[in-house]
Amino acid sequence: MSQPLMPHATAAWLIDNSGITFAQIAEFCGLHMLEVQAIADDTASIKYTPRDPVRAHELTQEEIKKGEADPDYSLKIVKGSDPVRRTKGPRYTPVSKRQDKPDGIAWILRSHPEISDGAIGRLIGTTRTTIAAIRERSHWNIANIQPKDPVTLGLCSQRELDAIVAKAAKKAGIEMPVDSRLDGARAALIEELRRERDGTSLEDEQRDGASAAAKPPLTIDEEAARLFNN
Repeated sequence: MSQPLMPHATAAWLIDNSGITFAQIAEFCGLHMLEVQAIADDTASIKYTPRDPVRAHELTQEEIKKGEADPDYSLKIVKGSDPVRRTKGPRYTPVSKRQDKPDGIAWILRSHPEISDGAIGRLIGTTRTTIAAIRERSHWNIANIQPKDPVTLGLCSQRELDAIVAKAAKKAGIEMPVDSRLDGARAALIEELRRERDGTSLEDEQRDGASAAAKPPLTIDEEAARLFNN
């Protein structure tokens, strides 16, 4: 049998707002009678905020009246009221970091204006309204907002930020800058790896090069004799 999305909170509402029995509530919510009793006596380990199953489209007022009229009646949940599963939307951000969101948004707006509001919302976990307010400097706390790298703030990873920047730049036709500062070091590393593979060192190559430069070039007859003798 299907159950309400929040059974304990639904039971708390039915206890306070209906005349159905604890047994009916326990059956409808999938709880034990003792759990319902504890909620009613306010002795449960957790204080539940009542949740209206009628407004949640899980139960009709007619069903409640049927249950109140007949203590043996089993309440029936509204068909199709399966729990809503979140598949897309803003990412979850820990409470301790939520106050840092405006700073991260301001940094992206300043450093990468090509990124769309939707992409910022998915990356940081915020709304278009908040983004627009920061851009237009109409945010209620704009005086205290300081642009800060969202990666440093822990709102996203560097890989996620780089990916979204690259995607936005490509869509906007912006050529991404290429960092060539490490080209020399990369070439030197490749050369060093090649020498290690060949079992030679830089000193060996320099010595061989100096020796080759010191020797005079062979004449045609000497080169022919060398080839035929080998």
